[in-house]
Amino acid sequence: MKAIEAGRITQEADGAIDPEQADREWEQNTASPRKRSFMQNQATEPIQSTLSPNGTSLLQARTVNEVVKAQTNKVRLAQLKGDLVDRPQAIAHVFKLARSERDAWLNWPTRISAQMAAKLDIDAHTLHVALEAAVREHLQELGDLNPRVD
Repeated sequence: MKAIEAGRITQEADGAIDPEQADREWEQNTASPRKRSFMQNQATEPIQSTLSPNGTSLLQARTVNEVVKAQTNKVRLAQLKGDLVDRPQAIAHVFKLARSERDAWLNWPTRISAQMAAKLDIDAHTLHVALEAAVREHLQELGDLNPRVD
């Protein structure tokens, strides 16, 4: 009766018990003293002795898992606090700033050459062409740099 109530064996629809089926279910659902002893010994053995196929222990695997969880939580917290930025958005912003600065430098000779020529008492067009060439050369040198964003 206890085995039926505990779910170790089942009754037929008419309430009868099939002896062969009951033996199989009893074997599957009941830990023998020898099995119980083995299971208890396994539970009390150090975790390090349980090795995976690649040679790492269960403790090492759990430690790695906990470290990964901690790192993930750290990143999530940084995102929530606003300490992290979206990489593609940051790259686009830096590109926009660089383009704006380049355009300002390209327009500078046009703005300043007439005033400088008057102060130096030289031809404005000649100075403009010289300044524009120097600025373009310098910008080309800066463009050859490959800054890393990672």
